[in-house]
Amino acid sequence: MKRCFLYPGQGAQYSGMGKDLWTKSERVRGLFAEAADQTGIDFTQILFEGSDEELQKTENTQAAVTLVSLSAMTFLAEQGITSDVCAGFSLGEYPALVDAGVIAVQDVFKLVRKRGEFMAKASTGLDCGPSGMAAVLGLTFEEASDVLEDLADDDVYLANHSSPSQIVIAGSDIALEKADTLFEKAGAMRFVRLKVSGPFHSPLMTAARDDLAEYLEDVRFSDPTKPVFSNATGKKINSGEVARKVCIDQIVNPVRWVSIEGKLAEMDFDQVLEVGPGKVLTGLWKSFTKTLRCTPAGTVEAIMGIEV
Repeated sequence: MKRCFLYPGQGAQYSGMGKDLWTKSERVRGLFAEAADQTGIDFTQILFEGSDEELQKTENTQAAVTLVSLSAMTFLAEQGITSDVCAGFSLGEYPALVDAGVIAVQDVFKLVRKRGEFMAKASTGLDCGPSGMAAVLGLTFEEASDVLEDLADDDVYLANHSSPSQIVIAGSDIALEKADTLFEKAGAMRFVRLKVSGPFHSPLMTAARDDLAEYLEDVRFSDPTKPVFSNATGKKINSGEVARKVCIDQIVNPVRWVSIEGKLAEMDFDQVLEVGPGKVLTGLWKSFTKTLRCTPAGTVEAIMGIEV
């Protein structure tokens, strides 16, 4: 059976995620211990006992989502379910790179913790003032791009091409307010501000990109052992050095998820699984193609119901 694993990004988190996997699997508990050793974060406290506010901090969220995604991957493997191809949305690219053998588990938790710290730091004190992100629903990519051309002189940028009828933009609060008005005039069905702490995947994150580039100089990137795709290019990653570069580029470039879905849809899978918390990617996949469904695989109950 040919399988594709999709790993969700920041925003998929929720309090209590991963507890069933932690309870059920000794290997998952070992993964939690490894993550704690690398980051100094007690993930059982944050995820199972902590507040939503504590979990939502970018520097905690990124490591926590990565941990739960890799916990789901680990529990799937214990059931004899592994991937042949993988991809991840934004932050989800990191567990995908672990799945593909590019980044070691021993490195990934500290890496994404640092990534979160760099992004949180870059989001504060921007010259453009307070900033964030918003999802725009109901327009094609071409229609949304026309609106963004009218905003070319403002601090707002394409951040994600999430589905054929959804994009995400990032920018200053002032620019996002202006964008809301213009997108409504253009016929957008909804303009939804996202609960994130910065203008991710935009040129406003240049400082975070530079910090990450310096940090990644000391991280080992191996060549992929299976096909894995890049957010920054929408293409397959062919080497460890390419993986290092696209991880850096991803910080300031849009997530080309529709391009990735298009390439995956041509690969004739028997199963596509969303490996990690939530069902965001399941919904995006459904909006892209109805030929093959994507199945959530982030909990014990969901995983035990998957055909082997």
